[in-house]
Amino acid sequence: MKRELDIANWNRKEHFHFFSAFDEPFFGTTSNIDCTIAYQKAKEMQISFFVYYLHKTLAAVNKIENFRYRIEGEKVFVYDQIDVSATIMRDDKTFGFSYIEFHEDINEFNKRVQKEVERIQNTTGILTREYPENIIHFSAVPWINFTGLTHSRNLKVEDSCPKVSFGKLISENGKKTMALGVFAHHGLIDGYHMGLFVEELQNAMNS
Repeated sequence: MKRELDIANWNRKEHFHFFSAFDEPFFGTTSNIDCTIAYQKAKEMQISFFVYYLHKTLAAVNKIENFRYRIEGEKVFVYDQIDVSATIMRDDKTFGFSYIEFHEDINEFNKRVQKEVERIQNTTGILTREYPENIIHFSAVPWINFTGLTHSRNLKVEDSCPKVSFGKLISENGKKTMALGVFAHHGLIDGYHMGLFVEELQNAMNS
């Protein structure tokens, strides 16, 4: 479900129109997330760490209203729920874009992830289905402890979905961390909302 945002009475109306006119309206931040508690809990629950932090990411996204905004034509809509299109690697080292619906219960979410992983393994190519607007684009780069990140974007295609990426899991002095890259449309999201998201995600990883 979604509802239309009243742009005329939105306190960010000018910001929205200003950044929407840019050739590249997306901006990004990189930071580190403490994964020490989350990694241990994933092991205790016998759930892959990837599924665990993907679930916590979606939970945090759904808590921050601006991350649920999507531009459709000249309008902005607020979705009740945001799901995910995550890159899933195949045995031949290619990947496909998945689609996984969020569920608050991590065990149910895990089942959905496993079903989608199996589907991707039996497809070829990148675009393996149709994708709704109420998603984030999600990727893991577990080979690189990145300190910066960019995304390939087709500026001819309308896009307002935030993009979240995680890097390599680093262990040092008993602490586990991962680099986090977040990219979003500046017409919908500012640095303040980025900060809210990172804080919410860190709290979720610590809970």
